Amino acid sequence: MSQRASVTRRTIATPLILSGLLIAFALLAWFVGSKPFNQTIIDVFLRVILVVGLYIFVGNSGVISFGHAGFTCLGAYAAAWLTMPPMMKQTLLPGLPEWLTQLQLPFWAGAGLAALWAAIWAGIFGKILMRLSGIAASIATFAMLAMINTVYSNWEDVTGATSSVVGIPIVRTVWPYLVAAILAVFVAWAHAISRSGLALRAARDEPTAASASGIDLPRERLVAFVVSGAVMGMGGALFAHSIGVVTPDTFYLGLTFITLSMLVVGGIGSLSGAVLGVLLLSTLIQVLRWLEAGVSIGTSTFALPNGVQEIALGIVMILILARRPVGIMGNSELTWPRRQSSKSG
Repeated sequence: MSQRASVTRRTIATPLILSGLLIAFALLAWFVGSKPFNQTIIDVFLRVILVVGLYIFVGNSGVISFGHAGFTCLGAYAAAWLTMPPMMKQTLLPGLPEWLTQLQLPFWAGAGLAALWAAIWAGIFGKILMRLSGIAASIATFAMLAMINTVYSNWEDVTGATSSVVGIPIVRTVWPYLVAAILAVFVAWAHAISRSGLALRAARDEPTAASASGIDLPRERLVAFVVSGAVMGMGGALFAHSIGVVTPDTFYLGLTFITLSMLVVGGIGSLSGAVLGVLLLSTLIQVLRWLEAGVSIGTSTFALPNGVQEIALGIVMILILARRPVGIMGNSELTWPRRQSSKSG
């Protein structure tokens, strides 16, 4: 018990510092008071939730997953089923069970149940996939993503197929997204310092020694997979409430690319890297959007061609990974500055 308390005291600085950074972004949105900028900060918090959710599995297991956007899709549609007005569900989603059609929950309750829904499916898929390793596991997670996308793109009476599902209650204030992002950070930290998280990282770094020590690698991977699936599901639900509309392709290859990019740039093995990767690349994305929209300089307007955003992101990723293959943070975390003790003598 004392050893666990020691680990907690030694590592608690990381989620506290990261939470402080997120609170600073929320206060910035509050001070600016602009609706477009407020939505930009909401998008940042949503990316934090998703990238941290991805880190919980990828960062601790070392297995690259191309399928976690599928859990975001599950969470988003669960939020739609649980929070849309009954009349909208009767019109747009006539295949839903009657009890679900008549049910309408607050967005926060819907987000919690959406996280549970995604976690259940993560457990079902993970029971099969977590026995695989390396490239086989990565390809299998992509197959999982393709399956989820195919089902939700064709199940017309329940998901609306490729048509947009509208009528989801929109939440414009930044504070619920801030709370969810901080919650995701603390969940990731709690898993990392847990016995399961420590065992999983030991198996990632020294698989032979971990196997000889009796670590059940498929079981520990499954735990991380379920926890990360729940966080991704919560992120998907809040994503749906941030824009009020969902389609299956929103949670497919584009989202997979951007979340993996932010995690890799920040540092796959670091919770701090996951959050900083989001903050840095989100800032770059927003600046490029402004430049693409056009900036007035005197009597003329300067605007970048459309598509520069994707090219710039690719160049930034190449430069960062060429100079620092382990990402900005590597495997290190943000901590309080250490006091240097001076010895008198």
